[in-house]
Amino acid sequence: MVKKIAIENLKASILEKVSYFKGKKVLIVGDIGIDEYVLGQVRRISPEAPVPVLEVEQEDSRLGLSANVAQNIISLGGVPYLVSVIGKDVGAKALSNLLTENQIHLKYLVEDPQRPTTRKTRVMAKHHHLVRVDYELRQYLDDKIRSEVLKQIETLMPQMDIVILQDYAKGVVEQKLVEKIVETAHFHHKLVLLDPHRDQPLAGYKGVDLCKPNFDEALALAGVSFEEFKINKNSLLDVGEKLRQALGSQWLVLTQGKEGMTIFDGEAIRQVSTVARQVFDVTGAGDTVIATLALSLAGGLSIEEACVLSNFAAGVVVGKVGCVPCPLEELIEYINNHTLDV
Repeated sequence: MVKKIAIENLKASILEKVSYFKGKKVLIVGDIGIDEYVLGQVRRISPEAPVPVLEVEQEDSRLGLSANVAQNIISLGGVPYLVSVIGKDVGAKALSNLLTENQIHLKYLVEDPQRPTTRKTRVMAKHHHLVRVDYELRQYLDDKIRSEVLKQIETLMPQMDIVILQDYAKGVVEQKLVEKIVETAHFHHKLVLLDPHRDQPLAGYKGVDLCKPNFDEALALAGVSFEEFKINKNSLLDVGEKLRQALGSQWLVLTQGKEGMTIFDGEAIRQVSTVARQVFDVTGAGDTVIATLALSLAGGLSIEEACVLSNFAAGVVVGKVGCVPCPLEELIEYINNHTLDV
């Protein structure tokens, strides 16, 4: 049976406990990149081909992928330690500049001259995406680069409060590395949180303490088609518990957009309703959720409190355009000004 969490009853508690985030050290391991935006207006169709012509008004570059998780950690009061792989190219220089501007350490990044630095260029007319151009290599790390990544992780682990594995299927997060990270983290009594990718084998994630898939990722990882899901109305609960048990995780937090979140915690299954007032852009919302979950659990909050707080944080960022972090002050204001049904 699914229990609905009374969010209003937890508001006072989580507002008091957000102060526990301050100074918590979070190790983030995953793919890294830049989100580039070309913004403007479309007033005509090209005479060369039946495509819209964007009259560019603004260009912007932001931290993306795991780097967005890191800046969410900073904006919420924590301290991120980002371990990832970059290329030796123009993108790497641009990314390094952005990381420096946002006060994120560069020293734990490993350079691989054989791969490009990931860049995603979104061409947009106001809030509407016209096209996205990706510069990337979706390939696992070779033994040498993986060894260098692992060396950075082993050096940092003893001083960390919690670990996030952030997988975007570019090649950093894979089974051999996950096994060593989980082993090292558990030796030092640290929790490992995972934001998975739908295209990765489930076996490559075993041993994590919390997994946070979205709806599509959960179905894909469990090998359940959408047609099967539609036929069996209870299959979502079966999918969530199947994934949790297969991973050997203490918790599975399944995010479902406007349907909120479902928490699988052993025999207990609980639902957190959405709190988003308006949705302009869901880009990066998952990054905000995993960052808030990590800081909450590192700060000693319960899984229910952590998920409610993460849901509020997601509500803040989906009301903005692009991949942006959730400032702690805005999160507190959002919770204070939001009235929900018990």
